[in-house]
Amino acid sequence: MLLTAKDDKHDVVQGLEAGADDYLTKPFNVHELHARVRAGKRILELQKELIQARESLRFEALHDHLTGLWNRGAVLNLLQREEQRRQRSGDALGVIMVDVDHFKAINDSHGHLVGDVVLTEVAKRLTASVRGYDSVGRYGGEEFLIIVPGCNPQGLIISAERLRGVIAETPINSASGPIPVTISVGLVSVGPGNLKPVEHIALVQAADSALYRAKAKGRNRVEIAELKVTPQ
Repeated sequence: MLLTAKDDKHDVVQGLEAGADDYLTKPFNVHELHARVRAGKRILELQKELIQARESLRFEALHDHLTGLWNRGAVLNLLQREEQRRQRSGDALGVIMVDVDHFKAINDSHGHLVGDVVLTEVAKRLTASVRGYDSVGRYGGEEFLIIVPGCNPQGLIISAERLRGVIAETPINSASGPIPVTISVGLVSVGPGNLKPVEHIALVQAADSALYRAKAKGRNRVEIAELKVTPQ
């Protein structure tokens, strides 16, 4: 708010261009000052609401509504960027695909609301069990995609086994009582020092193939994919 003894329009314009949002000229009326301050406060509150609404829409566009994880499109974009960074740095990059075992049976036996509880708890445990700079996304249905940058193949296997363990070791509490849950895990790794470009979708497909192999071998296990792809 600009308070000035100058009432020349040129001076007022200069004041507004300098950063003022409104102005009063001397002598001023106290009631008018209060009214203008209230009007400015309303504008600030509206601006705050608009910023919050914009951030909420941005969050919803990138995150899964049930679990709060990155959604499919967002996590694939993150993987693409990590793969591009890997090509420049030569660091290792791992991709882990997780699927909840017998999830359809959980839905059929306990209902979809309980199924949602199971997915939400699995998402929480996965997120709590990875590093802060790893990325966990809901790939679709009961599948989750985890991006693990800078992790060598042996470390990636250890991480995947840890994820499998934190899901299997403690049943998930629900309205239907404790529900034992296990996951099948497929993973693929691009080792350190490899500067060849690889399609990020090829990494997902390789991890997914390993995941289906884990399911075929009895579930609740980790399988590793050999990366056999044609460079870009």
